[in-house]
Amino acid sequence: MALALITGAGGGLGAAVARRLASCGHLVALNDRPDRPVGELAAELDGIAAPADVSDPGAVREMVEHVERRTGDHIGILVANAAYSTLSPFAEHDLDDWWRIVDVNLGGTFACAQAVMPGMVERGGGRMVLVSSEWGVTGRPDATAHSASKAGIIALAKSLGRELAPLGIAVNAIAPSLIDTRRLEVDAAAAGVTGEEVRARYAARVPLGRIAVPEEIAAAIAFLADDRLPALVGQILHVNGGTTRTRA
Repeated sequence: MALALITGAGGGLGAAVARRLASCGHLVALNDRPDRPVGELAAELDGIAAPADVSDPGAVREMVEHVERRTGDHIGILVANAAYSTLSPFAEHDLDDWWRIVDVNLGGTFACAQAVMPGMVERGGGRMVLVSSEWGVTGRPDATAHSASKAGIIALAKSLGRELAPLGIAVNAIAPSLIDTRRLEVDAAAAGVTGEEVRARYAARVPLGRIAVPEEIAAAIAFLADDRLPALVGQILHVNGGTTRTRA
């Protein structure tokens, strides 16, 4: 079993991933911004709270050093899940907000991967699972920053997969479609409808007939984090109920 760092663990998907990996026997270190405490979940899972803003590379390095000092172990699994998103028409999107999305989503993923890499090399290998999005594959109107950042994560996973595989580090990504978390409230607010209405609208577009729940995506992430699959490298796992595979 390994020491697993999950970023964005204060959200619905991050918490589900933490629970899933803990149930597999891994020691989990839970990251989120300092203003989104994860201590209660960490206590529930006998894990470690590791607050930091992932868009700050210095804070990320300090977080990783703190976790590894406290446990006496190197991080063997990274789930880079932290994300920030807003919706806005491209021509009206505030430039600072646009770059904030890219800095958190893509820059934060880069910073976390770079910070845990030396320890993974020292321990003889590891697994990185980078959380992208279906929008990184298809794009989405009114979400250019989010889509661009998530597309960058896909390219990062493919590139790091090739670069780090000789070191025993397997890097893969997951590109889920919509997940039933509180982030859907952002979409509902942008559309001027209730959360229930936006969920129904999205479900109608999915061949499966519903949107995914966090536990389903967490199971797929646990699959990618399994070190019994050493040849799984640089792959993008699409978990979307059939949307991109049946698109005309």
